Amino acid sequence: MVDSKLEVKRFADAQALARGVAIDVAGRLAQACATRGKATLVVSGGRSPVGFFEELRAQGLDWRRVTIALADERWVEANDPGSNERLVREVLLRGNAAVAPFIGLKNEAPSPELGAVAAWRALARLPRPFDVTILGMGIDGHTASLFPGSPGLKDALEPDARPACVSMSSPQPPHARLSLNLSALLDSRHITVLILGGAKLGTYEKARATGPVEEMPVRALLRQQRVPVEIVWAPATTV
Repeated sequence: MVDSKLEVKRFADAQALARGVAIDVAGRLAQACATRGKATLVVSGGRSPVGFFEELRAQGLDWRRVTIALADERWVEANDPGSNERLVREVLLRGNAAVAPFIGLKNEAPSPELGAVAAWRALARLPRPFDVTILGMGIDGHTASLFPGSPGLKDALEPDARPACVSMSSPQPPHARLSLNLSALLDSRHITVLILGGAKLGTYEKARATGPVEEMPVRALLRQQRVPVEIVWAPATTV
């Protein structure tokens, strides 16, 4: 069990945040490689991690031993502008980091529901707990693709459920999403949540207050005591 008291680690700007988190994550991945021979990094997409990806790819890691996987994905093809896989491949898997093994979530299944099963089948082959998981948070309090109001959200937020990839629905198009459930996200040694901008800091403060978990799914992450969660924030011109 870990201390549930959370403090926000504040950076002067988004670039400082990206650099600081990249150095910290690289150290954790290097330690995992030294201890267990390999490491696993799970990441989300969106705008918040772009600077972090750029800084992380420049770190001196043995990238062949670091597997990168997705925490969530839009049900779109990998070449779609909204694809998290495309973002990771174009921004993170470049230079020395291009040799890192990568596991995406979008697959050839005919539906997101069947696709979730196939995606978890691929992810389940990775050693767990994951070494580091990097998440963001939406202005509505979602994290990964665990959205308020999505069908199946209650089950996806059950901390004692079997770890899995699940089908979720976003209020914004593309609506169909895949996401690791809470149990799978918590099967990590360390979780970092990236927050940029004043509006999202306000969302975080609201999430720390009392209220239903399903109203703001990130609350499930913040209230658990299973795995250390670090919240990092910097001001930004866009949120």
